[in-house]
Amino acid sequence: MLSPKERSMISDNLLEWFPRNPPIYDIHKTYVENAQQGPFFVGKIPQRNRVDTGKDFLGYPIASAVGVPAGPLLNARWVKLAAELGYDVLTYKTIRSEAYPAHPLPNMVYVNTCGMLSAGASSSPVTLVDAPSSYIEDLAVTNSFGMPSMSPSFLQEDIPKAKSYLRKGQVLVVSIVGTERQDLSFTEDFVRAALLAKECGAPIIEANFSCPNVDKKAGCLYMSPEVVLEMGSRLVKAIAPIPLIIKVGLFSSKAGLRDVMISAAKAGIRGVSGINTISRSVVNDQGVPALGATRLSSGICGGPIRKEALAFMQDAAEINVEEKLGLTLIGVGGITLPEHFSAFFQAGADVAMTATGMMWDPFLALRFHNNIRKVACT
Repeated sequence: MLSPKERSMISDNLLEWFPRNPPIYDIHKTYVENAQQGPFFVGKIPQRNRVDTGKDFLGYPIASAVGVPAGPLLNARWVKLAAELGYDVLTYKTIRSEAYPAHPLPNMVYVNTCGMLSAGASSSPVTLVDAPSSYIEDLAVTNSFGMPSMSPSFLQEDIPKAKSYLRKGQVLVVSIVGTERQDLSFTEDFVRAALLAKECGAPIIEANFSCPNVDKKAGCLYMSPEVVLEMGSRLVKAIAPIPLIIKVGLFSSKAGLRDVMISAAKAGIRGVSGINTISRSVVNDQGVPALGATRLSSGICGGPIRKEALAFMQDAAEINVEEKLGLTLIGVGGITLPEHFSAFFQAGADVAMTATGMMWDPFLALRFHNNIRKVACT
C-alpha cells in the first residue's frame, strides 16, 4: 500500500492532465499521423497501487477489471502506454482482412449535447463547439474514422509486439470487422479478418457488430438475433479455441437485447461488450453538417452516453442471470472519472472500459487503482 505522503505526491502529479494538457490523441491530426507519431504523452508515470484481484477474464488472470475498448489503441506503442498506465484489458483497434483507409479530417470534434443523451429521445442534432467543458465528466466528442486498418503484414508484426509489452495480469483483445468485397461475401471476409487476428496471436477476439460510422449493414449486425447466431457461429468455429466477444450498441427494447444475448450464447460467443457510441447528427452553429455532406451522423462519445450505457449493462446483467447464459459482460460508455468504473461493476459488468476518458485523462486507471478522485480544474 502507498503511504499518505506517496499518495499525496501522486495526487499532485495526477492533477496535471485534463484540462491543462491536450488529449493523447491529437484531434487536429489525421488518423495516420496519430498512428505514426502518437500517443502524445509526455511525463512521468506514477507508481501503481497494484492489487492482485484474482479475477479471471475468459481464461486469463487479470490484475484489475479496468481496460480500454476498441478505438484508442492504434498500434503496439499505444498498447504499451496504456499497459504502463494501469489498464489491464487492452483492445487493439479494429482490424480488417486488408488495409483500409480512414475517413478524412475532421475525425473527432467537440460537441454540446445539452446533458445526458437518451436513446428514447428525439434524435435532434447536437452542435459543434470549439472546446470542451473544463469538467471532464461533461466531456463530449463525436468521432468518425470509418474503422481504418493497417495491412496484414504490418499487423503480423505489430500485434505480437503489442502482446510483448503486456505485464503480469494484463491481456490483449483484438477487435475485428468484415468488409464488403466483390470476391467474397461479407461473412466470408469477416471470417478472414478473424483468421488474421488468430494468426497474429490474438488471445481474445472481439467482433465489432456495431459501428455507426460505416455502412448500415456492417453497423447494425448486432440488432438481428439471426445474424448474431449465424455469423457468430461461423466466427466461433473459425477461431476455436480462442474466445469470441461481440461488440453491440443500443437496443430499442430489453426484449431485443434478450433475444440477441440468447443467440450469442447459442453461437458459442463468450462475451458481450456494450455500448458502442450513440449515433446523432452533428451540425455547426449554422446548421451545416459538421463532418461534411457525406457524414450526416456520427457516434457521440464521452460523459453524456454514460446513463444509457449503465442502463444497458443493468439490463444485460439481469438477462444473463435470468436466462443462465454465462456470458462475460464488458461495460463501455461514458467512463471519465474513477468512480464511474465502480458504477459499471455495480451494474453488473465483469470488466469496465474507457476510451474517451483514457484519451483525455490517461491517468484515469491509476486514479482508480490508487483511489484518487479527479478534481476538476477551471
